[in-house]
Amino acid sequence: MAASGPALGTRAAVLFVGRRLASLVLTLLATSFLVFGAVHLTPGDPARAMLGPHATPAAIAAIHAQYHLDDPFLVQYAHWLGGLSRGDFGRSIQFRQDVTSVLAPRIAVTGELVAYAAALTMLGVLLGVAAAVRPGVVDTGIVVSTTVATAMPSFVVAILLVAIFGVKLGWLPVVGVGDGPVSRLAHLTMPAVALAVSLVGLLARVTRAGVLDQLGREHVEVARARGVPWLRVVRRHALRNALGPILTVGGTLVAGILVTTSIVETAFGIHGLGELLVKSVAQKDLPVVQALALLTVVVFVVMNLVIDVVAALVDPRVALGVRVA
Repeated sequence: MAASGPALGTRAAVLFVGRRLASLVLTLLATSFLVFGAVHLTPGDPARAMLGPHATPAAIAAIHAQYHLDDPFLVQYAHWLGGLSRGDFGRSIQFRQDVTSVLAPRIAVTGELVAYAAALTMLGVLLGVAAAVRPGVVDTGIVVSTTVATAMPSFVVAILLVAIFGVKLGWLPVVGVGDGPVSRLAHLTMPAVALAVSLVGLLARVTRAGVLDQLGREHVEVARARGVPWLRVVRRHALRNALGPILTVGGTLVAGILVTTSIVETAFGIHGLGELLVKSVAQKDLPVVQALALLTVVVFVVMNLVIDVVAALVDPRVALGVRVA
């Protein structure tokens, strides 16, 4: 007896999520090896970078023994991977404390900044829809402005914002994160805008192209011929069917914000994960660099999983691979 529609959908959903989770685990395992190997092969001695040029051989040997730097590569990787399985990322060479305690206070700061920038990035969807449904001056203005925005790197936007709103007008603070919700919002506004400007432009262009493609489809013409209100046609027939590529690009852009925070956090004096990565690379603090690199990959992989699941909810037949008779 053939399975019913709901049962088939539920089984397909379970299999879909199971495959994605298995792929996530394998990806993280392979990535952990690549991350550890890439950091391990960088030139220079972390012990000498930490102790300085006048370090004694005994002090260098002690650091090597403490951090297993003299062990073979695979032994070091196995030791590091075993620690990861217990939630232990090792000890920071420059801070002389557990990596988790170094990361913990900075995760909240960077998380708030990324969330703020991600919320601003979603404005690209509104701009893209507006450009698609309002041809003429509105469309041309949005296309030109988003093209300019896409071409502007975050550090250029940061410099312009500091010069205009921080120095000349004095409207917003330039350095730090502030104390309290209102102060923190003010301090994070310029960094979040600097991160989001180019991403808003990219997402707007993708949204515009997707919605325009759907507006030219036959089912949209049929809905309009039946007298369906224009806003409902755009929302239910055009935007909803265009959500696949919009979700994919938008999710990737949001995950990519974490990578670019290093430049912006350094520019605005924010003590977050990005600023920590810059310092750790300069100091050859391998445990911190490895933890931050792996954290970045985890964010990307998890975001891709979330995108796949959301896309499956939007269009289960396509995303879950369910065949319809």
